[in-house]
Amino acid sequence: MTTRDDSKSRLDALRVEIERRNPAQPEFHQAVHEVLDTLAPVLAARPEYAEPGLIERLCEPERQVIFRVPWQDDQGRVHVNRGFRVEFNSALGPYKGGLRFHPSVNLGIVKFLGFEQIFKNALTGLGIGGGKGGSDFDPHGRSDAEVMRFCQSFMTELYRHIGEHTDVPAGDIGVGGREIGYLFGQYRRITNRWEAGVLTGKGAGWGGSAIRPEATGYGSVLFAAAMLRERGEDLEGQTAVVSGSGNVAIYTVEKLLALGANPLTCSDSSGYVVDDKGIDLELLKQVKEVERGRISEYAERRGASARFVPDGRVWEVPADIALPSATQNELDENDAATLVRNGVKAVAEGANMPTTPEAVHLFQRAGVAFGPGKAANAGGVAVSALEMAQNHARTAWSPARVEEELTHIMNDIHATCHETALRYGAPGDYVTGANIAGFERVADAMLAQGVI
Repeated sequence: MTTRDDSKSRLDALRVEIERRNPAQPEFHQAVHEVLDTLAPVLAARPEYAEPGLIERLCEPERQVIFRVPWQDDQGRVHVNRGFRVEFNSALGPYKGGLRFHPSVNLGIVKFLGFEQIFKNALTGLGIGGGKGGSDFDPHGRSDAEVMRFCQSFMTELYRHIGEHTDVPAGDIGVGGREIGYLFGQYRRITNRWEAGVLTGKGAGWGGSAIRPEATGYGSVLFAAAMLRERGEDLEGQTAVVSGSGNVAIYTVEKLLALGANPLTCSDSSGYVVDDKGIDLELLKQVKEVERGRISEYAERRGASARFVPDGRVWEVPADIALPSATQNELDENDAATLVRNGVKAVAEGANMPTTPEAVHLFQRAGVAFGPGKAANAGGVAVSALEMAQNHARTAWSPARVEEELTHIMNDIHATCHETALRYGAPGDYVTGANIAGFERVADAMLAQGVI
């Protein structure tokens, strides 16, 4: 009989081997460790998972594609960026995951995101595998024509590896509706096919889904509300601190306001604003979505209730709920200690792995309800899968129907994580619940399909 100690020893050895085979990829190591740390009781209870090298296969991408992306700027200068697509696991369905255009993108970050995506997508129950991609191209400050030329060059290679039954990319940081449009246009041009299901996040008039831009932010708030309900509380009347001011953060603010909460902050790389009256959603959208300005401009226009803090940490602001919605590892142990000291009740990750492991452990020790990204921010990929379903049927659902489906999916993810944590003796531990529930769904499919 396999014991938990036996399983832990095996997982520790695998962790060492993964670090050896994937050097200089700290984000990927962090993501893998976070999952492996919770799997010992699963292997002890279900030893069949240990036999066919299943976890070893799960931690190794099925395919990794790296390619150059040459393009010309408006002055005729040629630039060369690097493109990535990591197709991690397709046991449950076609690879599904976003494309990120940001100078920080490298293979390790794409692998971390793709690995997380496996479990996130499994939790939705919608039959999609895990993958991720992107480039170290920075669209900030580039003209529409430059972004178009880059996207066309990027898709000229990527098109060989994707398809509605193979791999379905979407947007992520730096890839919004503009970029998806250019990417889809080039795919259509090369393939001579109107294959709407090959990309999600499309415009509403040409195959996109209602509330897709809002879905990740909406979903993280819905998950936070579900965690509070489990504790006998309601989101209405609670104060919230939100990081970021991109797509996820903006629609996190929107959903908080719709459910009666009071979002106090938002941020960008220059600093953060705190608004004592609560964030003015329309002004935030004007500054960030229309003008693509800095968050300091929000404070300048808002008046006396808002102030811009250039050098501080957004987590210094006391609030009931924290929703990190910017980027990986933005909330560290010191930030977590500050939030706990100020009485935070729940944390739901809108971004991918925004909380460091030390901070997660501190929240858990303090009894704070913590919703990991693979559960709390699954709303975006869930609506992407609903977009795929609409594309297959050549139809479009109403915003009300999509939002109803999203609410059902997020509540179901919460229930799955909560019940799985209970089943494995870790009540209230959403990290353990999410990891094990996602793992079991993928592992069962991998066992059924043989060693491939």
